[in-house]
Amino acid sequence: MAIDTTTSPTAPTREPLGAPRLSTRGKLVLFVLCAAQFMVALDFSVLNVALPRLGADLGMSRSALQWAVTAFALPSGGFLLLFGRAGDLFGRRRLFLTGLALFGAASLLATLAWDPASFLTGRALQGLGAAAIVPTGMSLLTTTFPEGPARDRALGISGTLLSLGFTVGMVAGGVLTDALGWRSTMALLTVFALVVLPLAPGLLPESLPHSPDGMGGAPVSGRPRLDVPGAVTVTGGLLSLIYALSTAAGHGFGRADVVAALIAGLALLTVFAVVESRSAAPLVSLPMLRRRTVAWGNLGGLVTFSMMSTVIFVLTLYLQEILRLSAFETGLVFGVQGVLSALAGARAPKVIGRFGARRTLVGSLAGQGALIAALLGLNAHIWSVWLATAAVSLASVCHLGAIISYGLTVTSGVPDEEQGLATGLVTTTQQVGVTVGIPLLGVLATTSGGDLLSGVHTVLALDAVIVLAAAALVALGLRGRGAQPVSGPVEP
Repeated sequence: MAIDTTTSPTAPTREPLGAPRLSTRGKLVLFVLCAAQFMVALDFSVLNVALPRLGADLGMSRSALQWAVTAFALPSGGFLLLFGRAGDLFGRRRLFLTGLALFGAASLLATLAWDPASFLTGRALQGLGAAAIVPTGMSLLTTTFPEGPARDRALGISGTLLSLGFTVGMVAGGVLTDALGWRSTMALLTVFALVVLPLAPGLLPESLPHSPDGMGGAPVSGRPRLDVPGAVTVTGGLLSLIYALSTAAGHGFGRADVVAALIAGLALLTVFAVVESRSAAPLVSLPMLRRRTVAWGNLGGLVTFSMMSTVIFVLTLYLQEILRLSAFETGLVFGVQGVLSALAGARAPKVIGRFGARRTLVGSLAGQGALIAALLGLNAHIWSVWLATAAVSLASVCHLGAIISYGLTVTSGVPDEEQGLATGLVTTTQQVGVTVGIPLLGVLATTSGGDLLSGVHTVLALDAVIVLAAAALVALGLRGRGAQPVSGPVEP
């Protein structure tokens, strides 16, 4: 059952507009779940600036360094849907704890790595642990906090820390690498896992499979069934697609292995759709995918993640290679972005409560697109750093609003027993979005015929058009009565 998130046992079931007060236990549960999500978000970026030193220390060539990122991205994105559904069937807390333990052990292995093989093994196991942590942690959050103000606030805090974790990772990675070496970036993740893991078992509720309410009641007869053909095809398809896009980011789309992986990924995902339409117990319910909130909400999430990751990539190139800022100065620019994102996360539940998740999603996408378009004013003059800082920081505020509202849009109205599936779709969209943006658009900055500045402008222009077009499509797709269960808290 969902825990009591108010301070009074006589609190009404429908709370007034505004952020509710959480009980002490509610705060502890939220701390554990958000700390785990923050840890995974750190892992996406904390190693980036350490790659040159890592390569020199372990004897990895420049071309092999991409595997430090790809080895994590492949399992973390490829197994999300599978683990999200497995949590529904076999227990979310159990899988969450298993993922935490695996992530911590893998981080320790990466910290102590003695050669490229041991390091990449640690990174791959980190990705596998993250694939278990993210969907089960999100579904534990959405089933622990009831739909309405409590869930809005919890998802607001979670979304803020997710965005902040990526930014903090970029800054902390540079500081730790300069002060203590690249191994300290992996040691930081080990410490996070050691802090969170002992707290989780006594705080998190278990969800037993096939209970009448999906939340831990007595199981009904029959063993849980996992859609094995669906699991094989969707996992294989996602692994192939993520490999192709990750490799293309460094080597282009002309390589034979990239083309083969793209074809295999698309073919397997097509087979997956056919399998799901005929399965008695599908991994992904096609009726759920036909829900307007799920389909259009995930489109908004895919666009906001993919296009914002592209902006961060090209701005990093712009600040360091055109304006000649140091890595530390570049980190400060993104540090401002992180601070504003944190402040926006604190306000997001009130905004969603007033306007509803659908309008917040559409408005956030429109704002993100407009502010990215403002970055077209960047030039080679050092004063452009102020435009870059202001525009990317405000765009990140809108980006955070889109993250929180798309998560609420997709999971609102979904039964508790299917929350793992819904949140698996949310987190898969997130991971695929982060993965595809840079290969699809970011590489244009370095491969366009003109100079780097013209390449940056080309990418930013395309990025802004895509985000604004997505805002219009989501607004149209979520129109009408079928999209109504996405509103914020109800006023008494």
